[in-house]
Formats: sequence, C-alpha cells, structure tokens
Amino acid sequence: MNQPVLKTLDRILSKAGLGSRTEARSWIGSGRVSVNGRVIQTPDHWVNPLRDKVLLDGKPLERVERRYILLYKPKGYLTTYRDPEGRKTVYDLLPKVNEFVGTVGRLDLDTSGLLLLTNDNDLAEYITNPEHHVSKMYMVKASTVLTTEQLDQLRNGVTLDDGPTRPAQVTPLRNTPKYSFIEITISEGRNRQVRRMLEAVGSKVLKLVRVRLGPLSLTGLRIGEWRDLTPAEIAMLRPSAKAKRKS
Repeated sequence: MNQPVLKTLDRILSKAGLGSRTEARSWIGSGRVSVNGRVIQTPDHWVNPLRDKVLLDGKPLERVERRYILLYKPKGYLTTYRDPEGRKTVYDLLPKVNEFVGTVGRLDLDTSGLLLLTNDNDLAEYITNPEHHVSKMYMVKASTVLTTEQLDQLRNGVTLDDGPTRPAQVTPLRNTPKYSFIEITISEGRNRQVRRMLEAVGSKVLKLVRVRLGPLSLTGLRIGEWRDLTPAEIAMLRPSAKAKRKS
C-alpha cells in the first residue's frame, strides 16, 4: 500500500501557485494559515495534502491558473521579487501579470536574456534540477582572444571552487584584435557559472546573454519584452518533466 506523500506547509502554499515559498513562510509566521482548524506558525509543519484541510485567511486553497511567461531580461534588473534596496527587479517589467509567477532559475544583475517565470512549481523544479540536464545556451563576449586550448578546456569541463563542471558545447563565433565572441551551452545552473568558467581559463566575461533554455528561444522578443508561452511550447516542456516524476 502506498504511503501518503507528506509536504511541508510552506510548500503546500507555494505549489498552489499563490506565492513564493518566502511569501508562504511569511503568511504562516503571521498566523494567517490554519491546518484542520488549528493555526500553524511553523513553515516546516508536515501536511498530508489528501487528508488535511489547509486554510489561508479562513479560505480553502484554490489552485490559480497556470501561467508560463518568457521574458527577455535586460541588464540591470534583479531576478528577485523584491529588493530591500529598492533596485529594479524583473517584476517591474510585468505590471499586467496578476498571477504570482516565480523565476525558473536566475540571471545575475549584469546578465541579460531569456528568463522563464511560472507558477507551475513542478515544472520549475524539473528544469532547475541539474540531474535533468536541461540545456542553457549563452552568447559570450570574452575579455581576451581565446585560444584553441582555452576553448577545449571549456568544452572538456573546468574545475571551479564548487567542483568540476560538466563538458560544455562551445562554438567560436568571431574574433576581433582584442576579444572573442563565443556560444556556450551548459546543462548545469550554478551561480555565475559561465562567468566563473571563463575566469578559470584565464579570461573574463564582458557581456553575457542567455539565448536558449531547453527548447525555448528569444525569437520574436525585443529586450524588456515578454509573452506567454504557446501551448506547443508548454507541451515541449511538460512531457519529459512528467515522465521523470513518474519514474
């Protein structure tokens, strides 16, 4: 007989698409959430979603409509919901999006390009899990002219302070007297990974743009613009995620 799958209370709220886990923990801590008639203020409280009755502000949880947004993030925007210092975030570019959508991974302040946002947490977790090898393609302007040896090092994987990277696909695009322009595809999502990889081979990133995430590309979008994914694009992302979860 299958055992019930228990989930923490903050996860139950976030998976309903109501907000981020950070927001859910805040709601729980402020006494807005009850389980089976008892107010619970511990985010890590275990809940059986098939049996327990969870209320937010006295109302049962209702799954919101799933939303999948593709954004061409400009440089200079934080990939976070709110910034204590009041700096611009990617959510400033989405004023007409009423549902909460979380970012699928991050792009740092100085990186532009493709950013996926959704309230489908199962899909987000699948894409960001390095075990699933979802590819991410970047266009890079290097601070030096990269040699064949340096390109091969990137292709074979380099050692960073958090361990060796997986082999990468690297395509040289063009060289100027001072710089190299390359295309690099990785299947991991470590913090500032491409920047650190270039530093590991003796160069630096001057410009970084993510142009693909799995089957998704920036085609048709200008910087700062966004659109909803098409049903076909969602279908391309979903089957592998569902199959992996069932295996």
